[in-house]
Order: sequence, then structure tokens, then C-alpha cells
Amino acid sequence: MDFTSNYFELFGLPQSYHVDLKLLADRYHGMQREFHPDRYAGKPAQEQRLAVQYAAVINQAYSQLSSPLLRAQYLLSLQNIDDAGDTKITRDPQFLMQQIELREKLADLSDADDAFTALEEVADAVESEYIELQTVFDQQYSQSRLQEAMETVAKMQFFNKLLIEVEQLEHELDDK
Repeated sequence: MDFTSNYFELFGLPQSYHVDLKLLADRYHGMQREFHPDRYAGKPAQEQRLAVQYAAVINQAYSQLSSPLLRAQYLLSLQNIDDAGDTKITRDPQFLMQQIELREKLADLSDADDAFTALEEVADAVESEYIELQTVFDQQYSQSRLQEAMETVAKMQFFNKLLIEVEQLEHELDDK
């Protein structure tokens, strides 16, 4: 295995935002079996260390490419754009107002008559917007509009965090 390969090359995939997730998973599982450290238990120490390193790279690569947000950030990093991290903040006032409204809806769910239905509506809206942002990023990245793509990744981060909050709230409601 070549440690200098990017994650797309590692899995033999085209460097693109659109990834065949089934093919990625199939190749990941194949490589995971091939380089699993247990298969190298009786081998020399150097081969054992390499197997552990290979497994770590394979796991990291799979994690990055299977997540829409992490994949977008990774693609930008391959273009030497490192501002795609968690510290990037969007300056779009309309978007920020939308975030405030969605967070207020989440905060008010505990007072709703049917909290599960209200949560489902918010979850659907958040998921729909997140998917739309992924489409926008794909178009921007494909057209080498990298500054715009970076802004879209910042927005994706907001929605990714919102989806996590929605999931946590759903668990809290289930526990009641």
C-alpha cells in the first residue's frame, strides 16, 4: 500500500464528491480483511507494525470518504484549502437567521403537544437542506468554484451539527 496515495486513489475511486458508497464499502471491507493486524500475528514485528498502520489509514480513509461533510472537507484539503475545518464561519445573514429559527424550533419542542411530530418536521427540513447543500457543493467543486464551495462546507457543518442535535433530542424523547 502506498501511504502517499490520497484516499480516493487508495480505494481506486475517481476524485469526486459523488462517491459510490456501496463500492467504497465493498473495497473498504476487502482491504480491511487483507490488512487486518490479526492476519499478521505470526509475522515479523515490522510487518505487524505495517499492518496496524495500513489498517489505521484504511479506517481513516473510509471514515473521510463515507461522510458527506468530511468528504467535502477532504476534497478541499486536496486543493490546499484548509479553511474547511470546524472554525470556518459563514457570513450569510439569511443562512444565519435560518439557523436561529431552526434552533428555536428545537428548543421549543419540549413544549409541543406532539413533540415527536414536531421533531420529525424539523428533522425533515434539516435533512432536506443538508442534502441540497451537498448538491450545491458538488456543483461548485466540479466547476472549480472553490471559494464558494468552502462557504457551502461551512453551511454543511451547521446542518451536520443540527442533525446530531436532532438525533440527541430524539433519544431524549424516547427515554421519557
